[in-house]
Amino acid sequence: MSGDNRNTDYQVNSGSKTNDSHKHKDKHKDKEHRHKDHKKDKEREKAKHSNSEHRDGRDSDKKLRDKEKEKLKHSNGSSDKHREKQKEKRRDEKVKSIHIDKPKRENENGYAREKSPPPIKSEPDDNGFDPSPKQKPTKREREDEEFDCKPKKVKKDDEKKAKKRRQDYDDEEEEEDIKPKKKTKVKKGMEGKKPKKEEEEKWKWWEEERATDGSKWRFLEHKGPVFALPYEPLPPHIRFFCDGKQMKLSPPAEEVATFFAKMLDHEYTTKDIFRKNFFKDWRKEMTPEEKSKITDLNKCNFNEMGEYFKAQSEARKQMSKDEKLKIKEENERILQEYGFCLMDNHKERIGNFRIEPPGLFRGRGDHPKMGMLKRRIRPEDIIINCSKDSKHPKPPAGTRWKELRHDNKVTWLVSWTENIQGSIKYIMLNPSSRIKGEKDWQKYETARRLKKCVERLRAQYRDDWKSKEMRIRQRAVALYFIDKLALRAGNEKEEGETADTVGCCSLRVEHINLYPKMDDQEYVVEFDFLGKDSIRYYNKIPVEKRAFKNLQLFLENKQPEDDLFDRLNTSILNKHLQELMDGLTAKVFRTYNASITLQQQLKALTSPDDNLPGKILSYNRANRAVAVLCNHQRAPPKTFEKSMQNLQTKIDDKQKQLATSRKQLKTAKADHKASHDEKSKKAVETKRKTVQRIEEQLMNLQMQATDREENKQIALGTSKLNYLDPRISVAWCKKWEISIEKVYNKTQREKFAWAIDMAEDDFEF
Repeated sequence: MSGDNRNTDYQVNSGSKTNDSHKHKDKHKDKEHRHKDHKKDKEREKAKHSNSEHRDGRDSDKKLRDKEKEKLKHSNGSSDKHREKQKEKRRDEKVKSIHIDKPKRENENGYAREKSPPPIKSEPDDNGFDPSPKQKPTKREREDEEFDCKPKKVKKDDEKKAKKRRQDYDDEEEEEDIKPKKKTKVKKGMEGKKPKKEEEEKWKWWEEERATDGSKWRFLEHKGPVFALPYEPLPPHIRFFCDGKQMKLSPPAEEVATFFAKMLDHEYTTKDIFRKNFFKDWRKEMTPEEKSKITDLNKCNFNEMGEYFKAQSEARKQMSKDEKLKIKEENERILQEYGFCLMDNHKERIGNFRIEPPGLFRGRGDHPKMGMLKRRIRPEDIIINCSKDSKHPKPPAGTRWKELRHDNKVTWLVSWTENIQGSIKYIMLNPSSRIKGEKDWQKYETARRLKKCVERLRAQYRDDWKSKEMRIRQRAVALYFIDKLALRAGNEKEEGETADTVGCCSLRVEHINLYPKMDDQEYVVEFDFLGKDSIRYYNKIPVEKRAFKNLQLFLENKQPEDDLFDRLNTSILNKHLQELMDGLTAKVFRTYNASITLQQQLKALTSPDDNLPGKILSYNRANRAVAVLCNHQRAPPKTFEKSMQNLQTKIDDKQKQLATSRKQLKTAKADHKASHDEKSKKAVETKRKTVQRIEEQLMNLQMQATDREENKQIALGTSKLNYLDPRISVAWCKKWEISIEKVYNKTQREKFAWAIDMAEDDFEF
């Protein structure tokens, strides 16, 4: 209710007024209008505006009442006095009702308002800030509310004091407009972090509907890839020797030589296949003169080059903070320019926006192509994919792209073909993006659908073991291995294309051995072959009798190099799987078995009585069971022995500390037994708590040692990121009140944000 309305009510209650009174009111109204215009120009919040008007209204009421009291002093007759007292009483009640007796007021957005009638909706202030729904009234507003609730004992204030008070109030509100009050309580140490939190607010794409037309995006715009820096020739004082003689190499030959020099301390450079492949490709980059002189790699001396790169590496480590900061800032600038794209009105992070620099191919395991030269990728090798209506990436000056595409049915942004194995490489979005997250979610939902029909499929392939057709029997036994051992299907490859790696469908006779009885087990099959990335798969596993008999049948009249399943390939198998369940592939079996194994192991291994390290050890053991199932091996880290020695030293020190603390506790108990005083009793309690703390610390260290030893040759990350439904891990954490950070690091939490948001503690795969 505005000050004007209150003045009108006042005039009705007061009856007829003198000319002086009307002049005073007109003057007061002019002041009020000027005051309101001043506030309107500043566009303050309505609640603040309303409070200011209440106060000004009170000032005007006081002035009017003062005027009336002066008039009453000069009036005659007790009846007039009585009548004026009654009017003044009614007037005070009216003013109180305005400030105090509003019906059912509630606190909304930090300000008091009536429930009925609904107030006019306030607009955001100049800063675009709407008061928070949970905001508490500011100190100034609380003072005003307390003032409103006080009895209206009118004091005589002269015009000067009233004007000064209004001016002070206006000045204070102007300050508030320039520097808004804190709207919510901020925890200590968290000041200034709210804007960052708002910037990093995650797009909850999983709460939106997905496209049904097969399109992956509607709009895509990006800057293209970041190419590797051009080669910088070595300084003149760094020499290369061949057969004891110094040689100056041409830039192309020198660049390839530096790749080998950087790896001198690595075991790769000692392997014959690596050295053979390197020398073959190196000679392709030499001039005819260099080829005639450099004929044997064993006669080449790369030591000065190797020492130079070691020194460069050490210099980078010893850089000053300012130098490191400059590099960091430059990397951040490149990231902001090239590391993000605009997809469907959302800014998405790109995964690997940098093109891999040239170097020597290493491969995994004993890869037959290790040591070959990975050539430099140029703009002419690059295919760009983006929207037609987007701002297309520009190639470096003087170059052009191989092709510009606008295919919204694929998810990659950039592609090219690498020269070692002829495979297509891609630049794609970060694992935390919508496209990657949707793909993961769909993958695990397909595996959950398999759970509902897996027993029916198992019964079917067991029946097929008795089929009269050999192709059906082979298909059924292969599916049994894929299900039981989580083997990959094994895609067809061209002859001599890459390493001799195989999967289930491409197993050869030489890859298995059959034992009717071995180590007190019957019908044992021994597998020994190179799997994906040339990782050896070796396993001895007992199988069902009928499957064993079929394998014996498949081996009849075959040579070691012949196919075990000669009437089966991955195309035939996948077509059959699609008939069994929509979307079913060999990988879905692998995902299903990995996830269900994790869930079962977590239930079996996690004990309510375990402390936090004990529960984490149980989780890692469950994860390890999956890694073993999927054959996720790794070479022991180079620093493994040293780190284990350091950990064992800590354990030994802690054991000595525990022994000392136990002796001190024993002594304290003896002292208390002798004296029975309060001081000795407290000493016993203190020593007992110390022993308990050290025992817990020792147990944690021992669990760490056990965990590291068991993980020595097992890679937990692959299964955790690619085969285990993250909702299982999230539900386990929530059930046992364990922080998600103990299971997933920051990058992994961003990747699985959808699972963390939707999974509850009762989730079942």
